[in-house]
Formats: sequence, structure tokens, C-alpha cells
Amino acid sequence: MRPRIKDEHRPVRFGDGWIRIGGEVFGIAAELRDRDGAVWALLDLLDGTRTMSQVVADLAHRFPASCPDEVTAAIETLAEHGYVENADEPTCAALTARQLERHSRSRSLYRWIDLTRRSSSWDFQVSLAQARVVLVGVGGVGCTAALSLVMSGVGRLHCVEPDVVELSNLGRQILYTEQHLGLPKVYAAVDRLRAANSDVEVTGEPTRIGDVASLRRLAADCDVLIMTADRPSEIRTWTNQACASTGTPWVYGGYHGPQVNLGVYRPGAGPCYECARLTEQDRDAERPPLATWRPAANIPEHAANAVTAGVAGNLVAHAVMCLITNAPKLALNCQYGFSLATMDHSFVTSLEQPHAECRTCRTAV
Repeated sequence: MRPRIKDEHRPVRFGDGWIRIGGEVFGIAAELRDRDGAVWALLDLLDGTRTMSQVVADLAHRFPASCPDEVTAAIETLAEHGYVENADEPTCAALTARQLERHSRSRSLYRWIDLTRRSSSWDFQVSLAQARVVLVGVGGVGCTAALSLVMSGVGRLHCVEPDVVELSNLGRQILYTEQHLGLPKVYAAVDRLRAANSDVEVTGEPTRIGDVASLRRLAADCDVLIMTADRPSEIRTWTNQACASTGTPWVYGGYHGPQVNLGVYRPGAGPCYECARLTEQDRDAERPPLATWRPAANIPEHAANAVTAGVAGNLVAHAVMCLITNAPKLALNCQYGFSLATMDHSFVTSLEQPHAECRTCRTAV
């Protein structure tokens, strides 16, 4: 191994005896104490031109008091935290030359955001290329999620959508054009997605989901299931039950006006979607409303545009890729929210324990 600091994680030395490594991005950068300059000298030697033993020897020449075992351990620690890579990394044989060129920028992004030691900087792309994803609901959120996943190189995407393209869809559902009006959404979407990346296997079916069994069939044949449909009202609960029975990770995404919502679940990794729903019911019961304003007559069913639907869809795709590659390490089995009205308010809802009345967690595989 010829250890090298990742270009994306280039360190910066400050005059107060501290070094920042990992750039300036919150959650990735870290600070190292450097009292005598030895840490900076070590980082300077990690340029990919030396073997581990040569780095240790060169540092000992500059700092005779340095302990070889401690220097080796320091390099290993930097590598374990994802800041150091092997300059002698072998060529990736699992991807074609076309895929390597196409996803070279994605590789740089993953090198940046991943803080786990990897055997290859292409591990992420290989994992995506081997993944099978099912997407239920190719509407505003689903269109963007599907396009982002296909462009990012997920291996197989299966789309499920029963509706046809309507004029009111065209303000937020980016896969459809005026030429698609009146046509089944799923077939139009499959054509557009295949044109975006012919390396990805894209299929579809115009099935209308009506029960847990239909979702269980879909969940059993994929690595991650995406739920971006919003009808019937029980569909997320059904998804939770189906994925719990098959052990399939799943993601949902949507919007409540200007608020974008996202849920990321891996069965067995913590309280499930039903636990969160029951907990919310408990909170609402503690503060019941005395009165509700008369029903709105003029607010459309989907208060959204291409931006709100697109933000939600891209966050869904990001969460799916995190589940597949484990980078970055998002908190799982929780719900995220982000307000586009302020751009500075976000929240994460998570539970420590399953809800006492959750039957899904009790019966999950």
C-alpha cells in the first residue's frame, strides 16, 4: 500500500496548533491537534509516492522521537476514517470503460462523503450497478427519483404506476411532455428512463396497488423499495408490513405543501413506520383539537411544483443510494422533514424503542 490523502480531503494547517482534514463540509471534516508539527509532516508524506515503511522512516528522519508503531497506527486510523486511500488501487474490472467515464464525477463525490475504509474507490458504483430497485408511484416525486437513480447508474429499476398522463401533471412530473398526454405514465416513463441511460435495465407495469400482498411480491424481488404513491391512504402502512415480512429496506418521499418529507427504513434496524404512526397518534390524543376550520374548497389535491416535487424526489434517490452503498451513513428507521418556506428548518423524527402496540415489529423477520 502507498497511502495517500484523498484530494477531496486535503488538510489545512492553522496557526493555533490545529489541522483540519476532510474539507469544510459539516459531518465530514475533522480537526487534529498538532503541537510540534509532526502531524502536518506525516500528512505531507502521505502523497502516494511512498510505502507505509518509507513514510515511517522519512518521518523518523525529521522527528527522531517518533515511534514507528505509533506512526503506523496513526496512518491506519486515518485510513479507517476514510481520509486515506491506496495510490496503488487496482483497476476496476467490474465496470465497463463506458461506465467508468460516465460515473467519474460520482466517484469523486463518494470519495468525498464516505468515511469508511474501502478496497476500491469504485465500490459504490459497483454496488449501485448490481442493485435492484422497485419504485411504486411515478408521479412528481417518483419521476425525479427514478431519473436520478437511472442517471446515477443503479443496475435495475422497475416502475409501478397505473395512471395516465394528464395536463395537470406536467407542472411537476419531469418525465412527461405534452406528447404523452393521455398515455399510460409507466410506459412513457420507461421510455424516457431507458433513453437517459441504456446501461440500466428499466421495466414497468401499470399495476394499481390494492393490498399488502401485491407489495410483498414487489418487495421480495428487490434490494430497496421506494414508495412515492399516496393512494390509497393505507399504502405506506401496507409497504411497511410487506417490507417487514421480506426484510426489504424501503424509502418513502412526499411533500406537504412547502414541507418535504422523507422516511428511511431498514427492517430490524429499529422501530418501524408503524411505530412512528402510533407514537404520533398518542401525541395527538394528548392535545385533541377543539374545532377544525371548514374544509378548503379551492386548494388542489397536490400543492406542488417541479421544485418541491424535485427536491423530495432527489432526497428519495439519495436515501436509496445510501441504503445500497452505506455511504454516507444516514440515520435509519426515522423520518426527515425540510421546509422550503424558510430553507433553514429541518427535523428528524426517530424513536428509541418500538411502540408497544406495533404488530409489525412483533411479526417481522
